[in-house]
Amino acid sequence: MLDVVEIYQHWNAGRPKAVIAESLGVDPKTIRKYVKLAEDAGLSPGAQALSREEWSELVRSFSPELVDARRRSLTRKVIEPYRPRIEEMLETNTITTVHQRLRDEHGLSVGITSFRRYCWVEFPDEANRDKVTVARPDVEAGDEAQIDYGFLGTFPDPVTQKLRRVWAFVMVLAFSRHMFVRPVLKMDQASWTATHVAAFSYFGGAPRRLVSDNLKTGVLKADIYDPKLNKSYAELAAHYGCLLDPARALKPKDKPRVERQMPYVRDSFYRGRNFTAEAEMAAGALKWCTEVAGMRRHRSLEGAAPLRVFMADELGVLLPLPLLPFELATWSSPKVGPDCYVKVGRALYSVSWHHIGKNLDARQGQRTVEMFENGKVVKTWARIEKGRQTDYGDYPPEKVAFFMKNPAWCRHRASELGGAVAEVIAGFLRDGALHNLRSAQGVIRLADKYGPVRLEAACRRAVEVGDPGYRTIKGILVAGTETECENRASVPEAPAHLHGQQSLFSHLDEEETAG
Repeated sequence: MLDVVEIYQHWNAGRPKAVIAESLGVDPKTIRKYVKLAEDAGLSPGAQALSREEWSELVRSFSPELVDARRRSLTRKVIEPYRPRIEEMLETNTITTVHQRLRDEHGLSVGITSFRRYCWVEFPDEANRDKVTVARPDVEAGDEAQIDYGFLGTFPDPVTQKLRRVWAFVMVLAFSRHMFVRPVLKMDQASWTATHVAAFSYFGGAPRRLVSDNLKTGVLKADIYDPKLNKSYAELAAHYGCLLDPARALKPKDKPRVERQMPYVRDSFYRGRNFTAEAEMAAGALKWCTEVAGMRRHRSLEGAAPLRVFMADELGVLLPLPLLPFELATWSSPKVGPDCYVKVGRALYSVSWHHIGKNLDARQGQRTVEMFENGKVVKTWARIEKGRQTDYGDYPPEKVAFFMKNPAWCRHRASELGGAVAEVIAGFLRDGALHNLRSAQGVIRLADKYGPVRLEAACRRAVEVGDPGYRTIKGILVAGTETECENRASVPEAPAHLHGQQSLFSHLDEEETAG
C-alpha cells in the first residue's frame, strides 16, 4: 500500500511514468497499471493536493484488491482451517512454537515463512508482541559496567609458530560508553580475574554493578534470581565493593552496550594489524581505547566523545580503588584421595584423613594454598609450584609410625637412653639410614619392655663383643646377660655367639696349649 501511494504522489507531481519507474525502481508496466486505475477513477496529475493518508483512503476506494493482495496467497487455504487453534495458542506461545506444534501434532504442511506472513496479516497484535523492544532506562554515572568476551581472530604464536585464537575482553561503562579492551589467548579463571583488575586500574575506579556474561569463569550456574558465582569472581567483587549482576542466559539484550561494540572492536582495532606478542597487543589495545574509541563521536551521547564524558561526569563518582592490591587467586574443587593428598595446580598437598573421598574448595593464592570445607578452613600450606607437601599428622597414627620415627627422632631418643644406645643407633644410621631405620626403631622400642637401664647395658655388652645388631641386643636382654663380664672362662648360660668370635673359640686355644 505504501509503495502504491508513493507512485501516485510522484504521478500527481507531474513526473513522467518512465521517470517514476526509474526513480522508484519499479517496472514501467506496474506504473502504467496503477496510473490507469487513477485515471479511470477520474483523477489527473496536479488536480488534487492530498496527504499520504488521504491517498491511502483513495486507493482503497477504487482498488480494494490492493488491500487484500497479501491475503490471496497459495498457502492461506491450507492454514485457514487452523485459525481458531492459532488464535488460542498465540495468547501463550510464540509464532515459532505455534507453527512447530501444528506441524508436529496436527500435520500442518506450510513452511514457517508462510505461516509467519499469515499471522502478521490475520493477528497483527499478537504477531508483533514478540518484536517489541523496551528501551533500557538511563544508567547513572558510575553505576554499571557491561562485560563480555568477543572473538578477534588468529595470532601466529612466536614460540610454537602455530596460529592461536585471540579473544577480546571488553568492559564498557554504561553511562559514558568509555571502554577497556584486553586481547587474551586464554579465557580461564586467572585471565578473567586479571583483566578485571587491569580494567579497574585503567578507569581509575570501579563501577557499582558488573553485568557479565554467564561464563564459567564468572558464573558457575546461571539463574535470574540466585546465580551461583565463581568464588574467585565473588572474591574480586567483594574486594572492590562491586555488585555482581550476571546477564540472563541467552539474553544478549541484557548487556547491549557491550554486545554492540564487539564488531567495532574487531574491525577498528584488530583487523589488518600485525602483532608479534601478546604484550604488544595489550599495549596497542590501551592506546586504541584512549585515542580512537575514546575520542569517537558517539551517537547515543549526541556526538560527544566517550572519554570526555567519562572524564567530566563519571571518573569522580566511581568507587575508589582499595589501598591493598587484589591477590589473584584460583579456586578449584579437588577430591581427597585415599593417600590424603589433593592436587592443586601441579602440586600435591596433604589434608586430614577424615576428609578422604570429599571434594574440598581449594584457594590457590600467590603465597599460600588453603583448603575449605563448607566455608571453614581445614588446612593451609605454603604454595609450591611442583612436588608435594606432607604433614604426617594428617594420617592415622598407626599408619605412619614408621615415618614419624625418622632418623632424626631415633638419634634424639637414643641420646636420652644412654651413650651405648646412641652409639648403636649411630652405627645403624651411618650408612643406609632408611634401610636400617626399622632396626634402629626396634632397638629403641626395647626400652619400653626392658627399661632404659637394661637396654643401655645390653647395648654396651653388644658393642664390647663386636656384634651390635638388633638380634644380639634382644638376645642379651632375653637371656639377662647384659651385666656379665667379658672374660668369663666358663661356658656362658647364654648362647656362645653372644660373647663374640674371640670368646667363642678361646677354650680351643687353651686345649691346644695344654696338649
